[in-house]
Amino acid sequence: MRLVVQIPALNEERTIAEVIRAIPAQIEGVDEIRVLVVDDGSSDRTAELARAAGATVVRHAVSRGVGAAFRSGLGRADEMGADIILTIDADGQFDAGDIPALIRPILQGEADFVTASRFADPALVPQMPKAKRWGNDIIARWLSSLVGQRFHDVSCGFRAYSKEAYFRLVLLGEFTYTHETFLNLAFSGMRIQEVPVRVRGQREFGKSRVASSLFGYGWRAASIILKTYRDYRPLRFFGFVAGANLVVAGCFFAFLLSYRLQHGMFTPFKWTGVTGLVLSGIAVSIFLMGVVAEMLDRVRASQSELLYRLRRLERAVAGQAGRGASS
Repeated sequence: MRLVVQIPALNEERTIAEVIRAIPAQIEGVDEIRVLVVDDGSSDRTAELARAAGATVVRHAVSRGVGAAFRSGLGRADEMGADIILTIDADGQFDAGDIPALIRPILQGEADFVTASRFADPALVPQMPKAKRWGNDIIARWLSSLVGQRFHDVSCGFRAYSKEAYFRLVLLGEFTYTHETFLNLAFSGMRIQEVPVRVRGQREFGKSRVASSLFGYGWRAASIILKTYRDYRPLRFFGFVAGANLVVAGCFFAFLLSYRLQHGMFTPFKWTGVTGLVLSGIAVSIFLMGVVAEMLDRVRASQSELLYRLRRLERAVAGQAGRGASS
């Protein structure tokens, strides 16, 4: 059982070595622990200090975003033969001593994907600006409603993925990956658990590149969630938009009918009837788009299943080659 601890980093020379050294050397149920740092174009000594602390380093020539760093790390961790991939931030906000608790549900076969939760236990909620806490709660409730399972924290970067889970991931976002992975794995039928942890609510050094602007973060996170939901539940997505148009069209028709009954004429509000007809036509077109998208989603699902099986086959072939070489 090999655990690869993946750490995305950008200009974290002040904390990266400390984070690596804090990772447990031994964990019950794990035979080997390896550390992988994805240096996303740092201009300081992050990569150098990470190597000196014993980590394998994957480096981007320029910063490509946390989502891109996570994908690069997944590929390299798979090449390293990871059975479990755990992600932890490089800024030192998380306690590496919680790693055993985070991977335990996977080791015990109870979960495929485990995320640390800053808010599941009221006694462990960190100190942070109220606006940031409120924003996290809104996104968590929204995403929970989409997947049909209650989660308290969907934005935390301290997570563990089983081999089955990370083989299922098909990610496209460059900005971040946290919400996309939740939807991806939930819609793939993976078992998800939250583990309450205590974290430091604010960075000791520097500024978060993901949540540095609350409005910008919320806008981009909402965009990622909507795009992912559109791709996995297209008929529901387009059906909702079509339904909204029909509701507005119905309001225009109701107003026009009410005016006609009261005054015996449509003038001067004939335009409301025309607008209602246009909106109704748009609603029908959007719904038909959803039907077509639903058909295309079957193709996507088939391709995702094929990709999953290819990943498993590649791992099996690599394992056989490794055993053959060692013998």
